[in-house]
Amino acid sequence: MIEEIKKTLAAHKKISIVDSSLTDSAVLLPIYQKEGKCHIIFTKRTDHLTHHKGQISFPGGGHHEDDKTPLETALRESYEEIGLKETDVQILGELDDAATVTSLYRIVPFVGLIPYPYDFKIDRFEVDEVFGLPLEGLLNNANRQEEDLVYGDKVIRVYTYELNGRIIWGATAWILNQFLEILRKARGAHHSR
Repeated sequence: MIEEIKKTLAAHKKISIVDSSLTDSAVLLPIYQKEGKCHIIFTKRTDHLTHHKGQISFPGGGHHEDDKTPLETALRESYEEIGLKETDVQILGELDDAATVTSLYRIVPFVGLIPYPYDFKIDRFEVDEVFGLPLEGLLNNANRQEEDLVYGDKVIRVYTYELNGRIIWGATAWILNQFLEILRKARGAHHSR
């Protein structure tokens, strides 16, 4: 499965957003294997943060001056938030940039494989909890809802995932949906041969 994900992401033609009005940021979509099945790591943000309080997200955050690339941002933030060491992440690929309409961030998402089990060192100021959800459950369309919302003069497709009592929405759900759609297309192409 990991090789399939890596090949699929390598074949994906990434769409970049160039917009100087957006603040640069990057996230890591960490995957681990447990008993032969893939799971995705999420964080639940604490309730006292300024932005996205209490929301489920991927580890990541804003670009710092010292970061030479978006990947450095994603890896540095993942280390700061959950103690995930850069040397423990095997980057599998990159997804399309995402833009948030409310907080005005450009998010560059990376997909990485991490070891399991992992001894996370959680920054309790930023992160309330780290947890994994099974990839197969997320791929099940019964756990996804989508709707079009009007924001200003734009119509935006939004996704919500609900699995094991967790609700994922906003930019995290958009990034997750993109990853799952890429996998679905690859599986469809694979099964139609």
